[in-house]
Amino acid sequence: MNPFTTLRRHLSPAQINFYFSIICFFSPPVLGSLVSIAFNAGGVWSVMLLAAKRRRFNIDRPMLALTMAIYAYCATMVLASLVNGTLAADLRLFLPLITFLLFPISYSTWSITEKTTLARIAILASAAACFGALAIAIVQYHWLGIRAEGGAGNAIVFATVTCLAVMLCLAGALSGIETRWKLLALAATAGSVAIIYSGSRMIWVAVPIAGIVVLLINRRRFAGASVARFLAIGLVAAVVIAAIGYRVILDRTDFLVSDWDALNANGDHSTALGLRVAMWEIGVNAFREMPIFGHGISTSRTLMNQALQDRFGLQETLSHFHNGFLTALVQAGLLGALALASIFIVAAWNGARTLRFSADPLERFGATVILVAVITYLIAGMTGILIGHDILDATLMVFLVSGTYLASGRTVAPIGKSAPTISPGAGPQP
Repeated sequence: MNPFTTLRRHLSPAQINFYFSIICFFSPPVLGSLVSIAFNAGGVWSVMLLAAKRRRFNIDRPMLALTMAIYAYCATMVLASLVNGTLAADLRLFLPLITFLLFPISYSTWSITEKTTLARIAILASAAACFGALAIAIVQYHWLGIRAEGGAGNAIVFATVTCLAVMLCLAGALSGIETRWKLLALAATAGSVAIIYSGSRMIWVAVPIAGIVVLLINRRRFAGASVARFLAIGLVAAVVIAAIGYRVILDRTDFLVSDWDALNANGDHSTALGLRVAMWEIGVNAFREMPIFGHGISTSRTLMNQALQDRFGLQETLSHFHNGFLTALVQAGLLGALALASIFIVAAWNGARTLRFSADPLERFGATVILVAVITYLIAGMTGILIGHDILDATLMVFLVSGTYLASGRTVAPIGKSAPTISPGAGPQP
């Protein structure tokens, strides 16, 4: 038999989705940009499958509402360039928007996977990612002497995606979808330590907030359990994290106090805090100049870097204002910022609505996936990157696609040559 024929028989659409899902949930903290490569390549492949009528669009109201919000944001970015006459200069900078445009395509292809299978993949792959993140963080911090960056090459990005992995471990343990809760608790602890090693202070804030939300969502699951036992597990994990990371926490706190003193006493904007304050001042002034449509992407970057040099004497080449919504305000004006906000508002609404009306563990887990992504991204984006980084953009789409599908989507079978063989008497999947 032809080996390619044998391989094709073994690699069914469901199996391909299985491996694809593992890559998408495991790679962000450990393998970095592989998640972007995988998600975008998978989206392009899905376009080809849809064109060949081997997949069908899977459209439901929550997915459609989120698609409209995402596409509205992309449209405002293009509109800003058109208004400012910078379309040619911005054209190459529009390429990251492809990741967002692939949302409904990837949703339609991902939804051929059974929900239970996808949920367990997300949980266990995230657990593996937490262990991998800790291993890399230890090497980078103790042996290389740098803040942990994981496979992302950026401490903030690494901490953001690791926080998401930690929350999926916690949600998986509390939801009852995965019974190996001890393994998941250990993985969540490992991921939390890796986040400490990253030195990303805003994610240190995001972890307890997102964790409390996960606990509140699943409070009925452990209402009858021993409160003392639950508190003991939490206390042990907290002590372990604090014991391992206390030096990092003290150092990063000292840096923050030192930066604050330098800024107030000497007007020093060369520190991490001072640079952010400078960028925020420049961003607010730039927004006031073009409040409706903004300046466009390329002009915004030129404006910021030039102002840093002229006003603060800083030679920097930066692509964003270290605040996600301020970046959107400068690039695409009020329209762009509102469109960006609508993505997170619609996503949060979809998740909250599922939690209100559904008692199904898989649907509630999907809603949890959405909400932890919204919380983590919004908190991280206050002083760092919200979107506009390949790993963050792809990971956000992974969580919104999978979360929306699990929370409110329906499973559809492939069609055409990809359709599974149905035994006689078997009915279609509901």
